[in-house]
Amino acid sequence: MSPDVGSTRPLLDKLGVKPGAKVAVANFDDDGFLALLRTRTQDIVKGKPTTPSDLLFFGAETPQDLSRIGELKDWIEPNGAIWVIRTKGGRGALRDTDVIAAGLAAGLVDNKIASFSDTHGAMRLVFRVRDRPRALRQQRAGVARRRGAH
Repeated sequence: MSPDVGSTRPLLDKLGVKPGAKVAVANFDDDGFLALLRTRTQDIVKGKPTTPSDLLFFGAETPQDLSRIGELKDWIEPNGAIWVIRTKGGRGALRDTDVIAAGLAAGLVDNKIASFSDTHGAMRLVFRVRDRPRALRQQRAGVARRRGAH
């Protein structure tokens, strides 16, 4: 596919929103996106969730916004993700490298980018596998062993 041609995958599929996912949205007011999310899950909270979420959609327009990522990582499950949504290209104050650096400073790595809209892009930040809590790694290893036993 030509780089000039956008993806035809639905936005929620690109962002990995699964049916019933627990989602938090912070610093990002977009009624259209919230309505779209509700077509996939009803478990949506604006602001800080009471329990960790699968996905956090976080709007960032300034370096000060990015400084919150260290706090926000506590809002997601160990195998969850923070999608940082920012203005695309040279129109905004932030570049991809700013988001990557803020993620690394918070102990997260970027592993996907997506076109969110005509004006905004999104970058996914996740915990490194080795940095996820031990219990989760052991649980996954047990599942893998059970799958291999069949």
